[in-house]
Amino acid sequence: MDSFEGIIEFVAVAESRGFSAAAKQLGCSTSHVSRQVARLEKRLGCSLLARSTRSVSLTDNGMAYYQQSKELVVGLQQANEQITLQQFHLSGTLRVSAAGGFAEHFVAPALMAFGREHPSLSIDFDVNSNVVNFVEQGIDFAIRYGDLNDSNLIARQLVKRPMMAAASPDYLEQFGTPNNPKQLKSHSCIISNNDHWLFNNNGAYENIKVSGRWRSNNSNIVVNACERGLGIAYMPKSTFDRSLSSGRLVPVLESFWSNGASSWIVYPNRQFLPLRARLAIDYLLDHFSDWQE
Repeated sequence: MDSFEGIIEFVAVAESRGFSAAAKQLGCSTSHVSRQVARLEKRLGCSLLARSTRSVSLTDNGMAYYQQSKELVVGLQQANEQITLQQFHLSGTLRVSAAGGFAEHFVAPALMAFGREHPSLSIDFDVNSNVVNFVEQGIDFAIRYGDLNDSNLIARQLVKRPMMAAASPDYLEQFGTPNNPKQLKSHSCIISNNDHWLFNNNGAYENIKVSGRWRSNNSNIVVNACERGLGIAYMPKSTFDRSLSSGRLVPVLESFWSNGASSWIVYPNRQFLPLRARLAIDYLLDHFSDWQE
C-alpha cells in the first residue's frame, strides 16, 4: 500500500460509531475524518462503512480491516508514547558556562533542581566569565549579564536586574553617607565590571566615573570587600541580599538607582539544539518568570 492515510480516522470511526464522535476524539473536523476515510476506501476498492442518516456501521470488509488495522494504531500509539518517554529521560552531560553571584546563588540551585528531575543527566557548571567558544568547549548555553555584542548567538532574557549601591555601616560612620551620586568622586568605590556608574537623577541618566582601592570581576569578592569597609559598591540588588538581611551592608543613594541591565541565556544559533539544553533553558525561563530583585 502506498499510503497509510485514513487508517487512524477509520479506526476512530469504527470505535466511536460516528464521524462527529471520531472527529472530537481526534481533535479535528468531521469533514476531515470523512474525507480521509473516503480516500482510504477508494484506495482499497471497497466500502468499509455502511452510512445512514442515523448511524455508521462496519461492513464485512470493514470489520475484517478493523481487526487488523486497530493493532497497527495501538502499536503506533505505544511507539509514540515510548519515544516521548525516551525524550524526557534525559542523559548525557549538560554543560553550562556562567559567572557572578546571581549565577552562583540563583541559577546554579535552579539547575540542581532540574537535575533532580532528570537523575540520568549530568551537569557541568563552569564558573567562567571569559568569552565562550561553544563548539570547541562543548558548551550548551551560557548565562551572561549586561550588553551582548555577539550577533551570532541567540539571547533569551532571563531576568531584568535593577541596581543598588551599598556600603558597610563602619565605612559610612567613618567617611559619611553620600546623598548625591556626584559625591562618589570623593569616596572609595569598589569597582566590578567598570568604573563608570550610571544613575537615574530625576529621569535623566547620570554617568559618574568612580575610583577606589579595590577592583574585582567577581561579585562575591566585591561584596566581601564592601562588608570589610573598603568602600561603596554598585551592583544588581540581589547580589547584596544576604549582606543586607544580616545588617553587614546598608543601601545608599536609593533614590538614584538605575534600572540596570539584564541577565541572559545565550546559545549558538544552530538548528538542532540538544534536547537537554532546550528543556533546561525552558526550565530556567519558567523558574525566573516571576523574578523580583
